[in-house]
Amino acid sequence: VQLQASGGGLVQVGGCLRLSCAASGSIFSITRMGWYRQAPGNQRDLVATITSGGSTNYADSVKGRFTIFRDNAKSTVYLQMNSLKPEDTAVYYCNANREVATGSYRGYWGQGTQVTVSN
Repeated sequence: VQLQASGGGLVQVGGCLRLSCAASGSIFSITRMGWYRQAPGNQRDLVATITSGGSTNYADSVKGRFTIFRDNAKSTVYLQMNSLKPEDTAVYYCNANREVATGSYRGYWGQGTQVTVSN
């Protein structure tokens, strides 16, 4: 599985951005995709995930502001980020989990995309 992330950039406080993550390769058995972020000096944290069944999960810090959704025809997952805050500044990484055998999963990462929220 290859993941191509895009959409980061510089935005002012209160602004919005949309990140995209296009999956290619052995995508037929992907069970979940999502976004994680890592600020300098911090660990990589979950932002939002969406399962193949459409169930979503969000970090408390982004609930009500961020929305994860997907376009199955394009094998692409999006993260719509609204009401951005300076603390949202980080490198955002796309992630996919694929079932490689019954009950066995492998994780994949895309390249990071920088999101910077300025005052």
